[in-house]
Amino acid sequence: MPKSHAVIAVLALAMVPGASSRAQEDSALAARIERITSRPEFERALWGIEFYDADADRVIFAQNAGKLFTPGSTTKLLSAGTALAMLGADHRFHTRVYRTGPIGRDGTLAGDLVLVASGDPNLSQRLQPDGTLAFENHDHSYGGAPDTRAVPGDPLTVVRRLAGQIVAKGIKRVTGVVRVDASLYAEGSRELGTGVVVSPISINDNVIDITVGPGATTGAAATLVVSPASTFIRVVNRVTTIAAGGNASITIDDGGAKGDSPFTVTIAGVVPMGTDGVLYAYPVPVPSRYAAHVLAEALRSKGVVVRAGPSDARVRAARSSGRYRPGDVVAEHVSAPATEMIKVVLKVSQNLHASSLPLLMGALFGKDGENGFDVERRWLEREGLGLDGAQQADGAGGDAHFSPAFMVSYLRMMSKRADYPSFQNALPVLGKDGTLYNIQPQSPAAGHVFAKTGTYAVDDPLNRRLLVTGKGLAGYMTTKTGKRLILAVYVNNVPVSTAPDEITRVVGQALGEIAAAAWEYR
Repeated sequence: MPKSHAVIAVLALAMVPGASSRAQEDSALAARIERITSRPEFERALWGIEFYDADADRVIFAQNAGKLFTPGSTTKLLSAGTALAMLGADHRFHTRVYRTGPIGRDGTLAGDLVLVASGDPNLSQRLQPDGTLAFENHDHSYGGAPDTRAVPGDPLTVVRRLAGQIVAKGIKRVTGVVRVDASLYAEGSRELGTGVVVSPISINDNVIDITVGPGATTGAAATLVVSPASTFIRVVNRVTTIAAGGNASITIDDGGAKGDSPFTVTIAGVVPMGTDGVLYAYPVPVPSRYAAHVLAEALRSKGVVVRAGPSDARVRAARSSGRYRPGDVVAEHVSAPATEMIKVVLKVSQNLHASSLPLLMGALFGKDGENGFDVERRWLEREGLGLDGAQQADGAGGDAHFSPAFMVSYLRMMSKRADYPSFQNALPVLGKDGTLYNIQPQSPAAGHVFAKTGTYAVDDPLNRRLLVTGKGLAGYMTTKTGKRLILAVYVNNVPVSTAPDEITRVVGQALGEIAAAAWEYR
């Protein structure tokens, strides 16, 4: 805006009752934000910001709000919101096991057991007795960090319960095999963040946890703990213990995981004395085969004679031919509601779950060959959103661009829906939990900002550093005077060193500071 126009706008605003104090607050917020964004570490970066006062129905700060930015995992806000709207807050997945033949008096099943994938991403120990889904702030799928944690318990809890139900049906021997019908949508692509294989069947988030710790002495082999334990992989330990103070370096190689299991997985590298074990995640190469394998193992542990078999054309054709009959169900797992599913997606930024959502939406709601993004677009347009400020090609944020103005408009729309409380409650809380647990924990704004984080970075070996091509924070907050704000803050192209947690220290904390600066808004 030309300076003369800006002066006229300010004079006009000053003539509105209360406008002078609002203008002062806006200017004070702009100054606080500018002190953060003008730091030397952001000299070459590009910022895009919009803050919207939901009570006053106006934008109180904007910078490059109409430009497209690399948003990272704030993309998951759209994937989760679409799923919540399409499925409904109370939707539950039903994962069933069917028999394909009769059960004889001696307990022999003359046929196969078929585990039919429902798209439930939480076939694990996440489901708690109260019906909620547990999570750890640094999810086990993001292995290799000191604070990486898996939810306590047996990752095969659901699988073992299914096996128990099958045994309760009187099945003692299976002439066929355990198969998995993963035909709900295509299995095999890898999500763009952690490389985990996307599939409608998801046991333990389709990873095997391998915790690596130091041995008893320098030069000794490292300790390895594999969870869940199974014969699906054979682990070769080539990790040695080095003196305290050194740096851990771990690689995991399965040689392409060709042929049949067990796959040989070689863990190599070094781990220093005096350190705690660190969890690393090995993505299972074929989730449907893995699910069949561990279900067959669980059945054998209960005395059932059975073997696992891979999915084949007969299994894939069964879903569309209607061969699954209610009377043939021998086991069933019912999930937590969709509100809990999106909580895991958003709180810990679960890439596999988010990447699966567009595929699931396409499978359940697509018409005439439509994909999940067609479903999402129809819903967004029905809700009145223009999509000029959005580009999205995956569910998790590996291929997406959004403008701050678009993201705020989306969040405004979500805030007016009946399921908004569930949507907000699924977001990380500044300084408290999820991916914001360690951002501005001492700030007075901690506990008052509910927002999704996002990070995308690339290696810069030329300069021996990293380039953060996208970092974002988008969601809702309440100021110290109770005002309700909606925010979208993006910064692209920030160089940082390769030191541990440098992205969080330099960029993540800065975005948290900007949110904290808005907490002062009156």
